[in-house]
Amino acid sequence: MKRSLGAKTILYPAPVLVIGSYDKEGRANAATAAWGGICNSEPPSLMVALRESRYSFESIQFRKGFTVNVPSETHIAEADYFGMVSGRKVDKFAATGLGYERAENVDAPFIREFPLVLECRLSRSIDLGSHYELIGEIMDIKVDEDMLGERGLPDPELMRPLIFAPVFRKYYGIGNYLGEGFSSGRRFIETHE
Repeated sequence: MKRSLGAKTILYPAPVLVIGSYDKEGRANAATAAWGGICNSEPPSLMVALRESRYSFESIQFRKGFTVNVPSETHIAEADYFGMVSGRKVDKFAATGLGYERAENVDAPFIREFPLVLECRLSRSIDLGSHYELIGEIMDIKVDEDMLGERGLPDPELMRPLIFAPVFRKYYGIGNYLGEGFSSGRRFIETHE
């Protein structure tokens, strides 16, 4: 028997995404977001939801670009911290000791120590109520070479990205490999055609 929980923001897993931006004065900032993901194939795009009151929102609107940095499990404390304090008041990079570099394709910083970075050009901002959906066209993806697996693509088992359960405020790892996509369900196609 299923129990109704009503309308809530529950969907597992939520990725832990650290959004990199420069403010109007050119100061680097990073802010953690758990509401985001790929939203379009052509052009390749992703979305991230931020509140208009957030320092990063203002910076992204001004610079028209941002990075999405995917932390590994080894950087849980830094990723959590980036979502706890405002870049208006604190230099988060100085506080954590993490470094950043200027992205090549957008006017935003990326975090050196995080294994996967998506450079995004802001293409749309949609007011949804409590949050804005910021849609970014993916201009480039950068990945640490030692995180590449089959076919030269980022391997989640090597990267060990964080995921988040927002209602519990708990971080998790991704778990183990379970099966092949577009193959594991083939037995239903073969038996029901």
